[in-house]
Amino acid sequence: MESEGKVVVEMVGGRSTVTRCFSKYPLKFIVPNKVGPSSTDAVWIYSLTYGGGIVSGDSISCELTVGDGCTAVLTTQASTKVYKSMGSKCSEQVLETRIGSGAVLAVIPDPVTCFSTARYSQKQVFRVVSDSSLVIVDWITSGRHESGEKWDFDLYKSTNHIFLEDDQPLFLDTVLLERGSITSIAERMQDYQVIAMVVILGPKMNHIQSLVQEEVKRIMSEQLRGPPTSLGRQIITKSDHCLMKPSFIASASVFGPKHQLACLEPLLGVSPYR
Repeated sequence: MESEGKVVVEMVGGRSTVTRCFSKYPLKFIVPNKVGPSSTDAVWIYSLTYGGGIVSGDSISCELTVGDGCTAVLTTQASTKVYKSMGSKCSEQVLETRIGSGAVLAVIPDPVTCFSTARYSQKQVFRVVSDSSLVIVDWITSGRHESGEKWDFDLYKSTNHIFLEDDQPLFLDTVLLERGSITSIAERMQDYQVIAMVVILGPKMNHIQSLVQEEVKRIMSEQLRGPPTSLGRQIITKSDHCLMKPSFIASASVFGPKHQLACLEPLLGVSPYR
């Protein structure tokens, strides 16, 4: 697939610097000169599309290389809107990245919002070395609440692959939501409005992994805790288990070499984008 965009980040004069930035319609990159305090060595890259969204049949691909010792952030200015599908056409985005030794990449976009009948597929491939650090946030909302659309799209597929050197697979994940002939996506998702996945990898992220695990444990303990009685005890009956539906569900797991990879998967009952 021909690339519509390419960004290269290298160390120049002791600072992370964009040394190459190319894009063509419908993709565009914005690289601001100043983001955050000047003492912070990080390049911020904003990815956007002309028209503010992805049109039916669009196929967008881009490459990002983060050189040794560099830090880069790839984000968006707003949610990625996927417009209605024309016939059976599927829109797609592909991101290929390489992260060098001692480098840090954070991919933290706003969520994907699929319009009614939209068909969308995205694939992100990350190639790392043993001491690379990586943060991935991949999330989708139920749709345009103000228009009465909740999980009303036809297809959403998101694939995230992380490979070590020599193409050794470290993390392979795919989320697939597809309108079925028996049940709709909305029926399966019930009252939940957001699905997200967060991947935290690498030696520079070890302290964050521990914090995330502890926070998830604390939150889920509170969410699943039964109501206290006047004596301060919790009484949970069999019927309570059937009726309780937490507004927020999350799980966190650690795996990979030396347990350097943490994966957080939350399910939210309230959408931040209405």
